[in-house]
Amino acid sequence: MWYTDCFLGIVGTEEDLMAIHGSAHKYLKNLMLQFLGPENVRVKLLPKVDEATRKHLHSWASNGSVDVKYGAACMIFESFGKNLLSYDEDEITKTLVESFNAFMDGFVSFPLYIPGTAFYACIQGRKKAMKVIKDMYQARKASKNRNHGDFVDRLLEEVEKENTIVDESLAINLVFVLLFAAYEAGSQALTLLTKFVFENPNVLQELMKEHDTIVRKRDKELPGGVTLEEYKHMTFTHMVINETCRLRYKIPKGWIFLAFTSVVHLDPEKYENPLVFNPWRWEGKELHSGSKTFMAFGGSVRLCLGAEFAKVQMAIYLHYLVTKYRCSAIKGGEVIRKPTISYPNGLHISIEENISKE
Repeated sequence: MWYTDCFLGIVGTEEDLMAIHGSAHKYLKNLMLQFLGPENVRVKLLPKVDEATRKHLHSWASNGSVDVKYGAACMIFESFGKNLLSYDEDEITKTLVESFNAFMDGFVSFPLYIPGTAFYACIQGRKKAMKVIKDMYQARKASKNRNHGDFVDRLLEEVEKENTIVDESLAINLVFVLLFAAYEAGSQALTLLTKFVFENPNVLQELMKEHDTIVRKRDKELPGGVTLEEYKHMTFTHMVINETCRLRYKIPKGWIFLAFTSVVHLDPEKYENPLVFNPWRWEGKELHSGSKTFMAFGGSVRLCLGAEFAKVQMAIYLHYLVTKYRCSAIKGGEVIRKPTISYPNGLHISIEENISKE
């Protein structure tokens, strides 16, 4: 994997995870897997994702409508960000979301650093987000409290070790990169997932059937939300997730592009009618791993560390969306790529609680 100097300068220093190779990359990857590994995500983070998802969907319904892209970003920062570096203030979530919005708007732009340009706004957004993260990190460091149970606890321990490659600067930058990945990939995926489900009523009906079955089999006497066993049995849901991820990388006609591994997702020799959203194409296939023809989470030999978290978030979101709410699109949903997916008019939906299913 190779990134331009401009890209690395925007994302962080040349010491960040994407620019590191060999034993150093393996060291940092193993460190991050202690937080993002499948076992930790399924056992420890799944209940927190469930709680945050229920809270935010209820808030959306209370307001009557929401821009899914913005609402999904806030939901992800609560379910991911607060478990990455513990904080309680909603104002911090708002600041981080606004900072990353500005960051992404100029992420791929002409590097002209003067006020009024997208690149300038991008760098300012990064600086604001980094200040929030650094201030929280420094406060935690000064407090000597290592009982939050989050990733910053682990980073503080690592920085204080002898013979570690992690210094304070790299630790803070790792938090930024993880938040960036969760925001950029997670909010994109949830918005596109919502768009595809609304545009395909047959998919929505199949999802409702699967999740209504899960609800009927649930022991009503037990507290809590989605369990690990229920998550494992969301077969069609994972087919929808895979199909959503497969179609994230549609290449517009007339574009010039550098080689990108996931173009195989649109290969008609591998996928019949590759531009059609068809979750049933995954029926009977392996749903939880990558292959030479499916690289939705990462690319080439480097797979995304947050793949399992992303799938858990998407599955739980779908569970509550189709079992407890009635939704319809209001406006927006147009997609442009620069080159990441962007929604210039958002994706606005009306949403209300489905009282008949309470």
